[in-house]
Amino acid sequence: MFNLLKKVLGKTNDAIKEVVPQKRKNITKEEFEELLLEADVNYTLIEKLLKGLPNTISRIQAFNSLISIFHYDIHDKESHPKPFVEMIIGVNGAGKTTTIAKLAYLYKEENKKVVLGAADTFRAAAIEQLSRWAKRLSLPIVATQQGHDPSAVVYDTIESAKAKGYDHVIIDTAGRLHTEKNLNEELKKMLRVAKKSLPKAPHRKILILDGTQGSSSINQAKVFDEYIGIDGIIVTKLDGTAKGGSILSIADELKMPILYIGTGEQPQDLIPFRPNDYINTILDEIFL
Repeated sequence: MFNLLKKVLGKTNDAIKEVVPQKRKNITKEEFEELLLEADVNYTLIEKLLKGLPNTISRIQAFNSLISIFHYDIHDKESHPKPFVEMIIGVNGAGKTTTIAKLAYLYKEENKKVVLGAADTFRAAAIEQLSRWAKRLSLPIVATQQGHDPSAVVYDTIESAKAKGYDHVIIDTAGRLHTEKNLNEELKKMLRVAKKSLPKAPHRKILILDGTQGSSSINQAKVFDEYIGIDGIIVTKLDGTAKGGSILSIADELKMPILYIGTGEQPQDLIPFRPNDYINTILDEIFL
């Protein structure tokens, strides 16, 4: 886990090492501020993190300051009856479809039965891409043609899962900007239809955030959350950016769990997000 995180946060840690080139037992408050800035932590949050810290900061003091951000409830997916329905939301280009494949692979490795729902019917390419992943992972998929009603796909996928005893339903949705009202109204309809098939569905609405956008993705997430209520976040593409500190800003402002981090392009490249591991991976580059 630590090796994977070190790889993912490689560019972030390189930026931090520009501030603190050599590991030390202590760093100054000014250096702590500068390295947080380099990692793309929101400055309002930096001020909060610095508050109460002494002029010379030890590793344990830095750790306690950073871990204080991660106070949110995580609802265990196993506490829900099967099928456990997840709806995956995000803008085009965030890595939504690939992340669905990674989630499906993860559940399959846990010996769970998974079915995919291709409810992004706005783009033929999206249906084709998810269908290719389903074939590659030997998973069933409920799909239709471009332009068909996405809510019907949601209903049919959940009904199929109920009839065949599947453990997990993962539903793709059209990539959309948080400002696209028509698409977002369609998303609300999909949520209503899911509940008609299974009263508590979807059990988890997951927003995919592109890590290369850094803290700028927060406004996008806030609007989605206000519109439909987001239950958790998966952050992708952190390995391609020095903005790994944006996770702190996301957790602080959104007060919702970061569930997983994408670590690459392959189905197995998804790891659970654990705040302690994340913080220690960064601090290992700074402190002896």
